[in-house]
Amino acid sequence: MDTDDLRLQLGLLRFCDTLPPDAVAEMATAARLADFAPGTVLFREGGKNGDLHLIVEGRVALEMNVPGRGKITILTLGTGDLVGWSALIGSGGMTTTAVALEATRTIAFAGPTLLAVCQRNHSVGYQLMRRLANSLAGRLTATRLQLLDLFHDEAPAINTQREAPT
Repeated sequence: MDTDDLRLQLGLLRFCDTLPPDAVAEMATAARLADFAPGTVLFREGGKNGDLHLIVEGRVALEMNVPGRGKITILTLGTGDLVGWSALIGSGGMTTTAVALEATRTIAFAGPTLLAVCQRNHSVGYQLMRRLANSLAGRLTATRLQLLDLFHDEAPAINTQREAPT
């Protein structure tokens, strides 16, 4: 897929749909398509990952190893969502494992290449980082809600009745 086709694909995703056309065109220069079969691991918890992905179609589960509980899905992502945002900010190891739940297509950006675009064009960088921050804020809320639901049945029962004095 050439840069023009990638630019059109990017413009259809909610992450980019309100970006200025020049920002989308700049991002497209750093993009490529990536396809993942069901069960494919995009990256592993604790490992390194150099790619930021925007999901075009399909679903990806984010899983964590929880001591005493094993592997737990903490969030499921779909079309228009980001996966692997750490690649853009250069943080350490991945905090989750990402697994394709079904045939999944993403627009993948090599983190260093996209970061170079942001450094070259600060307007693009600002727009991208602003959207990244909004995406992460939404993800944090969704993860909290999913964790509350996950641990709901495990909360200790609280006795609110007082026993009568003997």
